[in-house]
Amino acid sequence: MNKINQLFKGDNKDLLSVYFCAGAPTLDGTADVIRSLERHGICMVEIGMPFSDPMADGKVIQDAATKALSNGMTLKLLFEQLRNIRRSVHIPLIIMGYLNPIMQFGFEQFCRQCVVCGIDGCIIPDLPFKEYQDRYRIIAERYNIKVIMLITPETSDERILEIDQHTNGFIYMVSSASTTGAQNDFEAQEHTYFKHVGELKLNNPCMVGFGISNKATFHSACEYSSGAIVGSKFVTFLEEEKDPDKAIERLLKALKE
Repeated sequence: MNKINQLFKGDNKDLLSVYFCAGAPTLDGTADVIRSLERHGICMVEIGMPFSDPMADGKVIQDAATKALSNGMTLKLLFEQLRNIRRSVHIPLIIMGYLNPIMQFGFEQFCRQCVVCGIDGCIIPDLPFKEYQDRYRIIAERYNIKVIMLITPETSDERILEIDQHTNGFIYMVSSASTTGAQNDFEAQEHTYFKHVGELKLNNPCMVGFGISNKATFHSACEYSSGAIVGSKFVTFLEEEKDPDKAIERLLKALKE
């Protein structure tokens, strides 16, 4: 069974997934960051694939992507760094990045390399659902790579239900229509959105991302979903500390305050 499906088997709640950008702050630190996150009890890791035009990301992740690219990170190098990761890491691993580098690499070759490295899924924010259905779904399913789709407060119920019907793994519920970035709290309209999606009784579990940075936002995200995804806050701590253990310790402390 795919490790993403294993994670969500049963009624798991308050799960914490963490995103970081491969190649930042150091080129060779990717595997160390992943191992540190697992040691500290993180349930799932999203490995960011840097891109020169990350349109869904705020300044923190944009800056991390710029640093990673200047350090020399590429998709080919990322797969080389991840080749032996399954010798020591057992939690679900997801590659998150934009379509252009994957297309240059070749989508089927991308899926093959994911299998070689033990990657369980991918998140491609700029991949339209229809294009996934028409061109990529058959390839991804052949390699048992879960393609995780994003929904936002602007996504219609019809589209949410369609995504739920034709994907398998989890649904990434973006907290707002803005870019990534830490927030102090969610507003009433975001709470309403989380509750509404929860009431749709989807087959797939949901994870809430964008803006999770403290106890209030983490609790709000978990109230109507299986858990939360933290990106910018951890990327900030990792840049400041340069030590993944210290960075994740600061994050876990922040999520309790």
